[in-house]
Amino acid sequence: MPVALAVTVSPRLPGLLRPAGWRAISSGAPLAALPGAAGTAAALRAEGWDVADLASLDGLAGDVVVLTAPDEAPAGVPVVPGAPEPPGARLLEVASVMDRLRSPGGCPWDAEQTHTSLRGYLLEEAHEAYDAIVDDDPAAMREELGDVLLQVVFHARVAAEAAPDRRFDVDDVAGDLVDKLVRRHPHVFGDAGPRDVAQVEAGWEEIKKAEKQRRSPTEGVSRSQPAAAWGAALVRRAGRAGLAIPEPAQLSARSPEELGERLLSVVTAAEQRGWDVEDALREAVRRYAGELDAEAAARPPGE
Repeated sequence: MPVALAVTVSPRLPGLLRPAGWRAISSGAPLAALPGAAGTAAALRAEGWDVADLASLDGLAGDVVVLTAPDEAPAGVPVVPGAPEPPGARLLEVASVMDRLRSPGGCPWDAEQTHTSLRGYLLEEAHEAYDAIVDDDPAAMREELGDVLLQVVFHARVAAEAAPDRRFDVDDVAGDLVDKLVRRHPHVFGDAGPRDVAQVEAGWEEIKKAEKQRRSPTEGVSRSQPAAAWGAALVRRAGRAGLAIPEPAQLSARSPEELGERLLSVVTAAEQRGWDVEDALREAVRRYAGELDAEAAARPPGE
C-alpha cells in the first residue's frame, strides 16, 4: 500500500477540515499533498506544518498521510472525508475566475468593460433566462442562470475598482442580500410567528415601506421594463396602498390563451393603422404613474 491514509480536502476552501480530518493529519505521520490539495497544503505550511508536494503517489512509504482533492483520492486506500463543501462553494470559484479575467495578465476585453458597456448584456441574459423558464428547459435554465450570475459578479468586480465613494465588491452585494432576506422574513428568522402567503406579502410590503421610506408606489419600479409589466406592477402596488387604479375593462376572455389572442388582434389592428402599441401603452402608464405620485403626495404623512 503506497499510503497509510488519504484525507480529502476542498480545492476551493483551503484549510477547511472537519474534526476527523484534523485528527488524521495530527497523527504524527508525514504529510504530503497532491496537486488538488495545494491550497490546504499552503495554509498548513503557513502555520508551521511540514507538507511535501507530490506529483503522484509513486514510491511513497506506507506511513504517509496524503491530502487530496476528492477526485484524486487513490483507490484501495482508507479515505477520511476531511472537508465537506457547503452548498454554494463553487461560487467562490466564480469570483476567483472573474478576478483573474479582470486582473493584469487576464483578458483584455474583460479588463476594459464598465457598468455602462455591460448593462445591455445584463438585460439580454435576463431575457434569455426568462425564455428558458418559459420553455421549461432545465438545461437552458442552468446555462442562462449562469450567464445572469456572470453579470452580477462582473459588475461587482468592476465596482471593486471604483473610486472610494463608489466602491463595493461581491461580498458587499452578497452581504446586503443576506441582510435583506433575513430582515424581510421575520416569520422565519425572527419572532413574528407563522404566517400564510397573504400575510407574508403584506408584511413584505410594510417592511419595504419602512426601509425605503417611499411615499409613492411608483418608487423603485423599473421604467425600462415592458410597458405591460410596468403597468401591472403599478396597479398591484397602488391596490396595496389603497390608491386609485384604472377602471378595469370588461374582460370576456375565458383563459389566458384567449386573452393573448385578443391582445394580439389589438396589436394587429394598431399595426395596420401605423400605431406603436408599446409606445401607446407606455405613455398611458407614464400618465398613470404621474397621477399616483400626485395622489400619494397629497396624502397626510403616515397614511
